[in-house]
Amino acid sequence: MLEVNAIDVHYGPVQALFGVSLNVEAGEMVALLGANGAGKTTTLRTISGLIAPSNGAVRIDGRDVSSLSAQKVVRLGVAHLPEGRELFPELTVEENLRLGYWSRRRDRSAFAGRIDHIYHLFPRLKERAKQAAGTMSGGEQQMLAVGRALMSGPRLLLVDEVSLGLAPIVVSSLFQALEEVNREGTAILLVEQFVHLALKHTSRAYVLGKGEVVIEGRSKDLLASPELMAAYLGEMEGEDEPDAAEPIDLEVIEREPVSVSAAEPAAVESGAAPAAKPRKPRAPRKPRARKPPSSTDA
Repeated sequence: MLEVNAIDVHYGPVQALFGVSLNVEAGEMVALLGANGAGKTTTLRTISGLIAPSNGAVRIDGRDVSSLSAQKVVRLGVAHLPEGRELFPELTVEENLRLGYWSRRRDRSAFAGRIDHIYHLFPRLKERAKQAAGTMSGGEQQMLAVGRALMSGPRLLLVDEVSLGLAPIVVSSLFQALEEVNREGTAILLVEQFVHLALKHTSRAYVLGKGEVVIEGRSKDLLASPELMAAYLGEMEGEDEPDAAEPIDLEVIEREPVSVSAAEPAAVESGAAPAAKPRKPRAPRKPRARKPPSSTDA
C-alpha cells in the first residue's frame, strides 16, 4: 500500500533524511523507531504531504504522491496523528471530530456511523461530546486526537508518539484501540517512544539513525536482540514498556479538567499542573548607617 523509495528531505540547507526507504502493506502494523532527532517525525510528515522530498518518491497504491498537498493525500486514504495532538481547544469534542470528517463531508449519510464508531472505541468521548477539548485531561485529549484522525476512515494511519506524557492505563487503552482499528483492516505506521511496547504490537520495524534506515526486520527478532537495539537507540527514556498490570482508576490518575484560554493549550495537553504565579520581588533593604569611630575605639 505505502512505498517510500529513497527519499531525501531538506530543511533549507540542512538535510534531515538520507535515502530513506520503507513500505507498509495493506492491513499491516509497522513500527518506525529511533532516537530523538533521527528523522521519524520528518518521515511521517513527508508521507502525509506536509513536506515535499527533494529526491526519491512516496507512493500510495503505486501512485506517486510526492508532490501532492496534504489535503489531497488525505483523500487517498491517509490520516496523520501528529505528535502534540494539535486539537482546537475552544471547540467541543464533537466539533473536533466533525473537522476530522471534512475530507468526506459530501458523504453525509456515513457521518453518523463514523462518529458512533469513534464513541465505541472511546466511550469517554461520548460523555464529553459537548465539552471544550481544551478543558479535558491529557489522556482524553489524546483519545480525541486518535478519534479525529479516524473520522476520515483512513486505509493508512500515521501515528506519532501516541503515548507521550500519558499514564500507563491510558497508554494501554490507546494501544487496544489501535489494535482494534488494525484488525478492521487499517494499516498503521507507528512512531513510539516505548520501544518494547511498539515491537510487541507490530509485525515489522524500521530503525532510523541520523536520518537513515540502519535496521529493518521482524519486530520479534529485534525484540529478542536488546544489544542490537541499544547500539542504535541508546538508553532512551521510556525504553521499557510502561507497567499497566495494576488496575488504576482513570479518574484518579487524570487531573480534574480546568478552564483555559486559547493561549494555554500546551499546558493542558501535557497534563501538567498550572504554572505557579511568580512572587513579587522584595524591596531592597536600606543599608544601615555606620557610626563614626570614636577616640576610644583606637
